[in-house]
Amino acid sequence: MLFSLDAERAHHLTLRGLRMAERIGLAGLIGPGRAKLPAAGEPGQFSSLDANGEQAVELLGLHLPNRVGLAAGLDKDGACIDGLAALGFGFIEIGTVTPKPQPGNPQPRMFRLPQAQTLINRLGFNNVGVDAFVANVRASRFAAEGGVLGLNIGKNATTPIEQAADDYLHCLEKVYPYASYVTVNISSPNTKNLRQLQDEQALDTLLGALRDKSLRLADENKKQVPMVLKIAPDLDAEQVKAIAALLLRHKIDGVIATNTTISHEAVAGLRHSEEAGGLSGAPVREKSDAVVRGLRAELGKAVAIVGTGGILSGADAQAKRRAGADLVQVYTGLIYRGPALVTECVKALRVS
Repeated sequence: MLFSLDAERAHHLTLRGLRMAERIGLAGLIGPGRAKLPAAGEPGQFSSLDANGEQAVELLGLHLPNRVGLAAGLDKDGACIDGLAALGFGFIEIGTVTPKPQPGNPQPRMFRLPQAQTLINRLGFNNVGVDAFVANVRASRFAAEGGVLGLNIGKNATTPIEQAADDYLHCLEKVYPYASYVTVNISSPNTKNLRQLQDEQALDTLLGALRDKSLRLADENKKQVPMVLKIAPDLDAEQVKAIAALLLRHKIDGVIATNTTISHEAVAGLRHSEEAGGLSGAPVREKSDAVVRGLRAELGKAVAIVGTGGILSGADAQAKRRAGADLVQVYTGLIYRGPALVTECVKALRVS
């Protein structure tokens, strides 16, 4: 039924249905329920598995029930946090949010290519703005009860790229008190010139400003919130090496690899393949894995790596771990596999 609808309409219908199911207590019919930390074993340790086969991990200074998270973009406004939590994720990331509300790009702007198990989108950071976003976070039980919630920040489309840091700093200040971790998204292909921030000099300046701000916010809020950078799959080995060096220099806690790709070669000839936008799903898997491997080679164990891109099975999640990812995130896989994908990936990563 959902695949008979326009992709974006189906997206919003699904979120509304999930939100309603959670509110009336039926979310358990859709997923396994919220993942919870297993009971403590030795002092300072977690038992390896709980009764549901969850494997707790400690990363980014956070305690996570399992290694499988939701990637940003599915719930841009944080309007369905509690419903999504019922699917069994170890952590959830919402956004990307910008300082001011913005409608994004004109519709239609999301396209399915089922033959290739992929999506193309050019949404363009459509969101309600950071103030309404924070209000949604504060209203969620998942956040209030200690669920691991990543808040993903970006810049408004109308902000000149030379002033992008101002938008990121504004959002960082707004979301910091409510975030388990903050993701800095500089890799969406759907905001003009955004990926220029991945250039070495621009990124050095941005990360320096964000690091200074986060240290001040940690003091003001009496807590340290990890910072994570989200990068593109369309980077060569030297660019990956340069970014890794900057992550180490600025003591950034983690990196998410990767966002969508601008290359549509893998879907050439398919319906919608010529649509502008970032491509996600199965065709981005190898690009994402290559970036993860490059990052791990440069970073060692100093920086946590979250692997996302092309995970449509438990085997794909395992491959991402072998490439060097500490955690994984899914999004497009949910469109094609449904909530069962989360459970499958959790089980696949139990002992990895």
